[in-house]
Amino acid sequence: MNFKLNREFSKPIIILVSSLFLTGCSNSYQWGWYVISPTNKIGISNIEFLLSGLSFTILVSIIAMIFAVLIGLIVSIASATQNKVLNVVNVGYTEIIRAIPLLVMILWVYYGLPVLFNLNFSAFVAGIIALSICESPFISEIFRSGIQAVPKGQKEAGTSLGLNFIQKFYLITLPQAIRIILPALGNQFVYMLKMSSLVSIIGLNELTRKANELVVSQYRPLEIYSFLVLEYLVLILIVSYLVRKLEQKLKIET
Repeated sequence: MNFKLNREFSKPIIILVSSLFLTGCSNSYQWGWYVISPTNKIGISNIEFLLSGLSFTILVSIIAMIFAVLIGLIVSIASATQNKVLNVVNVGYTEIIRAIPLLVMILWVYYGLPVLFNLNFSAFVAGIIALSICESPFISEIFRSGIQAVPKGQKEAGTSLGLNFIQKFYLITLPQAIRIILPALGNQFVYMLKMSSLVSIIGLNELTRKANELVVSQYRPLEIYSFLVLEYLVLILIVSYLVRKLEQKLKIET
């Protein structure tokens, strides 16, 4: 597990270092690291501007993840029943939503929903809606695997106690399933943080949008986007570290 994560997050570092090295070998490019250097006023101002998008990135990811978990849980309940109609709804929803690219969903929600339903919402709300919808099928599959991992004897014990399906699900199955899938949900949150960068396309002032705006005014794409890579790298590494700690804690308690 640790090897896979280290290998995954070493890729951005290798790409960044390689690009910097190759660019540095070219005499035609004049470096302008002053734009993000903490040793001068311009650099400090630009760094503060870039970091100001961090709160939106984290906030939209957390809220979207909460809604995705709720939607995913509701959809997964259908797969836990013996009702064929609900099973078809579960499979249909999962397959259809997973087939839609996230960027397309963001654009459709932001530009399409207001026209269809006469709504008016911000890029922040549109981003949450799109991220929640696109992430929910994957959360649903995680819940489904967690539900199936709960021993049948636990459910049969609930039946012997006279509990109905809903009582067995929320009192016996769901608590044990959540414990099983917590690490997987943490990994999905890491994915959500990375995918939130696509919301910049509709004008949300998160990390990527801030970087794009600064590139337009400073004309230093390599330096600014390098800093953006480091921002995401640090953020993802911190969250991934917390996810690994949570996973280790659950293994010890188990």
